[in-house]
Amino acid sequence: KRWYQRRVREEDVKEKLATMYRTTADVIMPFGFRTDFGGGRSTGFALIYDNVDAMKKIEPKYRLARFQPKLDKTGGRRQRKELKNRKKKVTGKKKSELGSCRRNGK
Repeated sequence: KRWYQRRVREEDVKEKLATMYRTTADVIMPFGFRTDFGGGRSTGFALIYDNVDAMKKIEPKYRLARFQPKLDKTGGRRQRKELKNRKKKVTGKKKSELGSCRRNGK
């Protein structure tokens, strides 16, 4: 993309707000950014918390997950699909047991 088409990175916004409000970037939660028509300007929201504990208590889990390092998925795509279909056939506590290493009742 060209320099004038790029959107503002939320990490950059966190750093800028941290310097403006004399705090650290880890207590700032930016979200809801929209690029204005024509580019060159974006609008959005950011919440600044007193500390990380308050942020973890108040923020929704999906928003917290955006700024956490990505976890690698275990197993391949085919394995995940097969596990999903096996879980459809059982009910209750047995569903959680299916994901473990125990197979075929052993």
